[in-house]
Amino acid sequence: MKSNQNSLTALALQKFKKNLTGVFSFWFVIICGFVAVFAYLLASDSSSNANQMHLEIHSKKPGFEVLMLTIPSKNVISQSFLNKVLFGNKNQQTEIPISKYELSNETLTVHTYVDNNLESLTKTYPLSTFKNNDVSNYITTKKFYLGTDKYGRDLLSRMLIGTRISFFIGFIAVFISLIIGISIGAIAGYFGGKVDAFIMWLINITWSIPTLLLVIAITLALGKGYWQVFIAVGLTMWVEVARVVRGQVMSTKEMQYVEAAKSLGFSNFRIIFNHILPNIMAPVIVISAANFAGAILIESGLSFLGIGAQPPTPSWGAMIKDHYSYIILGKAYLAIIPGFAIMSLVMAFMLIGNALRDALDVKN
Repeated sequence: MKSNQNSLTALALQKFKKNLTGVFSFWFVIICGFVAVFAYLLASDSSSNANQMHLEIHSKKPGFEVLMLTIPSKNVISQSFLNKVLFGNKNQQTEIPISKYELSNETLTVHTYVDNNLESLTKTYPLSTFKNNDVSNYITTKKFYLGTDKYGRDLLSRMLIGTRISFFIGFIAVFISLIIGISIGAIAGYFGGKVDAFIMWLINITWSIPTLLLVIAITLALGKGYWQVFIAVGLTMWVEVARVVRGQVMSTKEMQYVEAAKSLGFSNFRIIFNHILPNIMAPVIVISAANFAGAILIESGLSFLGIGAQPPTPSWGAMIKDHYSYIILGKAYLAIIPGFAIMSLVMAFMLIGNALRDALDVKN
């Protein structure tokens, strides 16, 4: 009996570990997954969708700092920890950028932040607005590490929460494509004949339609929103999986162990899913990594066109759409930062796919 050290899985894992770019990309994706799950805990703006707007400080450069007055919410919504992690803080506290403030016995007077030496507005709040009449906990210096967008929202917080859209669309779209593609491809390859001819006709029809056009049609039929985009992208990516699985099944079903399973009277379902599919998953894993990258690019493109995730939901593609005109205004970073994030995540999945292809290649 062969030990686990000599198993194909162990050998593939050893080869993968030797690929530095693949390992680095793997850990980069793991970090992105962690950020996607705990985005609201990591973001300085933990409001739902990081949608706290400050028009007075719009389009500020990375590292910008300002005094921020937080007015506590009167109607406090009770939220569980899990709810805050998933959906953010629903207590809409008002934040006001200020340049200076003055305290008296009963009131707080603040001067709002303005640019270009314009005259600031003066606002007065009774100290009873704040808990225990203590203002010190409500006036802090807030730093925007990546600056602010054109609505004055924290760009870093929007980027962190936007990771969810780009990251999870890969998982959901690939999951849908695997279920449909593996099932249809296995049936076509195993049974052949008219069943295979019909499925190949369906595959060729779907293949001939441009992916982006098909996604747009499905998205418009299902409605606008990121969940609709997840489903639409998944329904268009099964074709490649089905073609790969079909070809692998057609060659594998002639193997002796499949013939032995047939002679033992095993059902076709058992032979396909228990004996054939486990032995042909290597190319499916590789193509799934490529589909991850493709799903992220498609979602970004749809959001850029305005039919992906809808405002105020943060999406990297929508951020590029909102700020691409700022490139000629000397604030190109507003579009470059989300563009670089898309490029990094897509490249990581592609490098993982290349590393898996080399590791699972039994000829080497």
